[in-house]
Amino acid sequence: MEIVVAGRHTEVTTRYREHLANKLAKIEQLAPRAQRVDVLVSHEASHKQSGSSEKVELTVIDKGPVIRAEACADDAYAALDIAMGRLLERLRRARDRRKDHRNHTPLTPVDVRPPSPPQEEADAAPEPGPDGVIETPLGDSPVLIREKVHRAEPMTVDDALYEMELVGHDFFLFVDAETAQPSVAYRRRGWSYGVIKLDVPVATTQAAAG
Repeated sequence: MEIVVAGRHTEVTTRYREHLANKLAKIEQLAPRAQRVDVLVSHEASHKQSGSSEKVELTVIDKGPVIRAEACADDAYAALDIAMGRLLERLRRARDRRKDHRNHTPLTPVDVRPPSPPQEEADAAPEPGPDGVIETPLGDSPVLIREKVHRAEPMTVDDALYEMELVGHDFFLFVDAETAQPSVAYRRRGWSYGVIKLDVPVATTQAAAG
């Protein structure tokens, strides 16, 4: 398992890298298929929370869904401990869910990308970065629009909430497997969630075959 460590506004010392390697070894016990772990350590000066200035973000790249966790604390070691606790819990949930869905038949992926633009526009379009993100200015203003396109597999609301929890986000974009509608699941308060759906189903391979 490869470990990629990066620092933002801070230097990641050799001692801390060794500490990371020892901590992250636990990941292989819960995710033996994990290919890479990305670690981002950053120093974020905060006027409101002076004690929470060190942030650690952990992202596990597996053959299944991406699993991530992050935490802030007054030092990078404490932030790592908190982030690792959250990550290991999400890895356990992913492992248990794989056991429950071992005999589940995968759904046909659906490409939700828009049609390709004309050749003239395609030539002028900016190239996406290594993570598939494109940033374009909004007219002549200093505002940048960050855009990322990805393939989406039809899934149930339950599966969408599960994947949202794995990455620690407050929302998750997906295609509803039952209605073929582009949908967004989002977190409300506590264990309350909401779902917003577009009233225009997308064309899926399954629908076309039917």
